This record gives sequence, C-alpha cells and structure tokens, in this order.
Amino acid sequence: MKADFYETLGVQKGADEKELKSAFRKLAMQFHPDRNPGDNACEHKFKEINEAYETLKDPQKRAAYDRFGHAAFENGGMNGGGQGFGGGGGFSDIFEDIFGEMMGGRQRRSSGGRERGADLRYNMEITLEEAFAGKTAQIHVPASISCTDCSGSGAKPGTQPVTCTMCSGSGRVRASQGFFSIERTCPQCQGRGQMIKDPCAKCSGQGRVTEERSLSVNIPAGIEDGTRIRLASEGEAGLRGGPSGDLYIFLSVKPHEFFQRDGADLYCKVPISMITAALGGSFEVATLDGTQTRVKVPEGTQNGRQFRLKGKGMPILRQPNIGDLYIQTAVETPQNLTKRQRELLEEFEQLSSKDNSPQSSGFFSRMKDFFESFGE
Repeated sequence: MKADFYETLGVQKGADEKELKSAFRKLAMQFHPDRNPGDNACEHKFKEINEAYETLKDPQKRAAYDRFGHAAFENGGMNGGGQGFGGGGGFSDIFEDIFGEMMGGRQRRSSGGRERGADLRYNMEITLEEAFAGKTAQIHVPASISCTDCSGSGAKPGTQPVTCTMCSGSGRVRASQGFFSIERTCPQCQGRGQMIKDPCAKCSGQGRVTEERSLSVNIPAGIEDGTRIRLASEGEAGLRGGPSGDLYIFLSVKPHEFFQRDGADLYCKVPISMITAALGGSFEVATLDGTQTRVKVPEGTQNGRQFRLKGKGMPILRQPNIGDLYIQTAVETPQNLTKRQRELLEEFEQLSSKDNSPQSSGFFSRMKDFFESFGE
C-alpha cells in the first residue's frame, strides 16, 4: 500500500507551494542516490519523494489526489502521478537548484585548467614593545610561484595545452546512473578541460615551482595578540597560471617581564616596602613610550592599591586614543630581621592602637562576635 503523499514529504495537507518545495529539497538532498551509492532503500525512498512532489506541485493532480487519493492515478488516470523526470517541468525544473552545488553545477565551465592557489599561514611572534610602536618586518616564506619558463601554463615552451578529447573541453562528462543522468568531473583531464602532452621540464607541467620569497609586513601600532593580517595574492601560485592564494600572518605577542595587557590598558605590580607604605614616599616606573614616571605613595597605602597613569598604556589600533597604565602596589613584609630591628617592631606593636590597623582590628572584632553568637 502506497504511503500518503503528504506524509511522504512530511507536510500538512494545507501546505503551500513554498512549503512543498522546501520539504522536497531537504528530503531529496538526504536520500539522493548519488549521496547513498548502492543503497536500494534510499533509491526507492527518493522515487517516492519525487512522485509525491510531482503530484502535489500540480494543482490539478493535487485536487484529484485530495479527492480520490491514489485511485485518481490508477489505470492511467491523470497520466500517472510520477512519470520520471521528463515533461511538464517536473523534477528537472529544480534539478539544478537542488543538486547544482553538489555535483558541480551545469553552468560550471573549464578555465583552461587554471586553478586558484592555496592560502598560506605564517606565524609571527612580536614583543609588547613592537606591538606598542608598530614595525615593518621582513619575513621569508617558502611558497609556490608561477613558473617563469612556461609562464604558468605548464606546457613546454613553444607548445600549448590541447583540448581534452573525452569532455571536449568542458571538464564535465555526463553519465547515466539508474533512472537519471548526472554530470561528473572528467576523469581524463580532472575537470580542467585541457591536457598537456609536452609538460614543462622546470615545473613538470604544474605551472609553478617552489621558492623562498622575502616579503615586507607592516605591523601597525596597537596590534593585539591573535590578530590576523592578510596579504592578498601572496599565497601559493595557482596551477597553470591560475590566480594566487592569500598569505595570512597570525600574530602572537610575547609575555612581558613587567606589564600585563588588557585591551588598550596595561597593568604593572610594583613591590614597595612596609615603611614606604606606612610613611608615604614615591618610586619611578618605566613606560613603553621610553619615559619614566614618578608615582607618589600616600601615607598609609594598603597592599593592592592601584594608581592610574593616564595615557601611558597601549595605542588603540587605527585610532588616536591611548589606554592607561595601572600600577598596583604589593606591600613587602620585612625579612631577615636583625635583633635591633625585631626589638623596634615589638616596641611599635606595643605602642600601636586600633587606629593604626583599623581593618585587622575590625575584622577580628567581628569574628569574635560571630564566635560568641554560638554560645547564646
């Protein structure tokens, strides 16, 4: 017993033409015999899908089917519901629309065997200083370039490629497969449409040779880690005079000894003595623009306090603005104390009050209240 045409396509009975076509496209791509070679079940399913679509896309056939079901097409009624791929527009109307990309497309034509060259990748590591100032770098790239002896044609100088006899230069051949015909890449010329009888001795018929090239790369100021720079047509040369691919420079910025970067801002952790933090003072830091800046430390500075140096960060790519530099203090506890130093610190501890260490005093006071609450 035949399955319901609407169920076969997976649509509702009131589906419009757009819904029918969309459902058919999806199922046809899934069960197409060319994608499932040797699978008889897929081929049978594909025929059912086509028959259902052929019937429901035609208003007259659909009306008859909705009224009488499959009986409308028995004994020659309505000329049958699915008579292959010919006549009335049928499957051939959207054959190219559905399978053109999958099978190369009927409009594809040979371009004399010319093929675009591959894109190339080059990894480059730069310093944070170079990212700050920008630079022009020279790189050496081993890549294929067009053969000078044959001018990229691949044929021996004085000769020319000849038209492929199997596909007559189209690069495609038509073959029957079951109940329909498809186009495939010509096996003799590999889709190029031309054959080289006398290949160039220098490039062995490829139209390109491998050499190391020296290229100049401009790295703009403010470039970030992971940025990709594209050099158009600097990739691998195309086969037999085809266009060259592109070269992509992938940049990585080395970790810096002092600075950490976050976008356009820089961060630097500076250790200061406990005495400087307590009494106040100053220190100097070097910046990426080649200058030194004095940072004033106020009395009572705590560990982790940040100081902002405006305009001392990284330039923003292709903009006039510059980020900021943030200095974070790390208060250093004294080590390797002498006997006298220890005595002085002990004396200071005895003379200290809660006002000298408000954070620690407040914390332990709250902690004491928290502990005592368990005894209530």
